[in-house]
Amino acid sequence: MDKLVIEGGRQLAGEIKVSGAKNAALPILCASLLSADPVQLANVPDLQDVRTTLKLLRQMGVQAETVEGAGKVMLDASKVNNLVAPYELVKTMRASILVLGPLVARFGEAKVSLPGGCAIGARPVDQHIKGLQAMGAEISIEHGFIEARAKRLKGTRIITDMITVTGTENLLMAAVLAEGETVLENAAREPEVGDLAHLLVAMGAKIDGIGTDRLVIQGVDKLHGAEHTVVPDRIETGTFLCAVAAAGGDVTLRHTRPQTLEAVIDKLREAGVTIDEGDDWLRVRMNRRASAVSFRTSEYPAFPTDMQAQFMALNAVADGPSRVVETIFENRFMHVQELNRLGANVTIDGNTALVNGVAKLSGAKVMATDLRASASLVIAGLCAEGETLIDRIYHLDRGYDRMEVKLTAVGANVRRVSGKQA
Repeated sequence: MDKLVIEGGRQLAGEIKVSGAKNAALPILCASLLSADPVQLANVPDLQDVRTTLKLLRQMGVQAETVEGAGKVMLDASKVNNLVAPYELVKTMRASILVLGPLVARFGEAKVSLPGGCAIGARPVDQHIKGLQAMGAEISIEHGFIEARAKRLKGTRIITDMITVTGTENLLMAAVLAEGETVLENAAREPEVGDLAHLLVAMGAKIDGIGTDRLVIQGVDKLHGAEHTVVPDRIETGTFLCAVAAAGGDVTLRHTRPQTLEAVIDKLREAGVTIDEGDDWLRVRMNRRASAVSFRTSEYPAFPTDMQAQFMALNAVADGPSRVVETIFENRFMHVQELNRLGANVTIDGNTALVNGVAKLSGAKVMATDLRASASLVIAGLCAEGETLIDRIYHLDRGYDRMEVKLTAVGANVRRVSGKQA
């Protein structure tokens, strides 16, 4: 099992190219199931979750070709012959639930394993099921599988009990082939949802309200093929911004979209970070210790839960106390114990973490517990004295495209080692 070894204390300087967004690429890959025509994608990140999704699609009969190192994927779902998403694949990646809507919409049936537990919280799929039932699907849950059937889904008005990103995406993909009009109220507004919607429109879907919390979809009989470029990853962008803010330096991030990360950029500026921005780039500079900043996670466009752990790592070495309130996932403070092993001073009170910044961290052996937690440990390791060894970095590889390579290119001392070398 691979590990990362980080020798801290180096400032960062240079340029980093941001990859395509994981949280956009996964539903977009699943959207290929909606058409018998080819779908060509660009800027697809090279991630473990992407590879898992492609494995799932291929198992269903989708032809999927990738161009090594180019971020290009060609998908052809004209010969789908298996409408089952097995537990063996779904358990490794909860986003596999995103095949449910497309399969029912195009083929009239689907059998998708329940995702099971998740390290950062319950993340129930009941909103997906209720929405599909409202559209006329007959759904049963037996032997750990969601089984859904419908001759043709029918448009309706759906108000979800909570804002759910994957729920919005699943119901949106189902609605584009449903009969009549579907209105999704309380829809998620994340840029990744909008990116999926833009692909669907390119495939012939009729969607109004993209980027708002009310999506109106006029169902069509079929979709055609399309070409699409995946939106840049705002969470990868934010992670590198926090890394420079914590370690110090001067780094320009290319191929990004600053307007999708305004809440994080505002908080970084409040912490004393200098950030310049253009249409598709950000320059981040930091030459002093950051000031501690309190924040609360919430749905887009507020501060994203996917940036909470990384910003906490910055607060851990900032000047002063801060409060971090997590409102999205109940177990998303598992990185706190590991940050404290590096010398951070963080205590937890319910859904609030109280962070007292320390002047320095010290390297130690730590363990990643989930995707964003692993990124926070990398940031902490960059500014810790001595060597930090991060175990279980398969979590990191699920959502970051060669993070150690990108950080090394801007002056960090980071190397990947196998379990035998560590």
